[in-house]
Amino acid sequence: MTGSQPAAASAQPGVWLPWMRRALQLAALGAGRTSPNPLVGCVVLDADGQLVGEGYHARAGEPHAEVGALRQAGPRARGGTAVVTLEPCCHHGRTPPCSQALIAAGVARVVVALADPDPRVAGQGLAELRAAGIEVVQGVGEAEARAQNRAFLHRVRSGRPLGILKWAMSLDGRTALPNGSSQWISGPAARAWVHRLRASCDAVIVGGGTVRADDPLLTSRGQRQPEPLRVVLSRRLDLPEGARLWDQSTAPTLVAHGYGAPGRPRFRLDDLGVERLVLEPCEPDTLMQALAERGCNQVLWECGPELAATALRQGCIQQLAAVVAPKLLGGDAARTPLGDLELVDVNAAASMTDGHLQRLDHDLLWQLSL
Repeated sequence: MTGSQPAAASAQPGVWLPWMRRALQLAALGAGRTSPNPLVGCVVLDADGQLVGEGYHARAGEPHAEVGALRQAGPRARGGTAVVTLEPCCHHGRTPPCSQALIAAGVARVVVALADPDPRVAGQGLAELRAAGIEVVQGVGEAEARAQNRAFLHRVRSGRPLGILKWAMSLDGRTALPNGSSQWISGPAARAWVHRLRASCDAVIVGGGTVRADDPLLTSRGQRQPEPLRVVLSRRLDLPEGARLWDQSTAPTLVAHGYGAPGRPRFRLDDLGVERLVLEPCEPDTLMQALAERGCNQVLWECGPELAATALRQGCIQQLAAVVAPKLLGGDAARTPLGDLELVDVNAAASMTDGHLQRLDHDLLWQLSL
């Protein structure tokens, strides 16, 4: 993508789409590390339309995408164009406002994919640019930018992180044998995909039953540093003393429980240095509110059927990721992915048409939006 832009380029937003897609590629490099901030990428072109700077937001607290791209461009940004995936911020946080950095750099035009719904921005960044005499082109690649920052947008608008519910099951819909045996239903390729999914999330949530039955590790196996927060939701803290989750040398663990939890397990967790969070009521929706306050944009539910059904009923799930293995487990008492959704009419069941099916070696992966 080189060469000068035509004089009437701003009147043809499609001219900027290839550059916006490059900015979106840059933004994706920060996946899993920017929360509570969004993913943002930026490219800077000089007055002749030549690429002179690129940047992306790599981690919360570090320079924003525009700042990195402008630093790389230097004086060549003057009179040029900044193409950025999200409206530049206009408030002082852990970093200075990007709107002022663009004004100071002397760019003539800013091309933006998506307005920022954060109340501290919400159009004010674009207004500052226009007031400074900078041309603003808005809405280029908006659908792609909205999909990339779906988790951030959901948290800002709902006050909850975006929730993904994941399970692996056999072809006949079983997640374990009647005796509880479940390792491994899916193959290595599917398990590697799950590690990548965890790396894109800020927290991984299970219930006490999963801790007792599986003794999970719940890490990305080093694909993200730091590892996502491991969360256990347990009203009564009836948890095994030797669970691998209590060893926090690899990843942090948070245990959320109710006010009525007995003192002995609370003291044991305190002695182990495991963080506790008291919820009232101790439910998925109150947990999601608490995780949003901690800056989580996206969380992964890897829980058992009853907790999964409750999380669905309480609106804590926006996406499903179901791995289907070509195995038959059978058994009337075998576990299934979901508990009771309290449906009385099959026609009331949610029907998901926005889905993507892909193959992971011998397994199939369904990704669906609710």
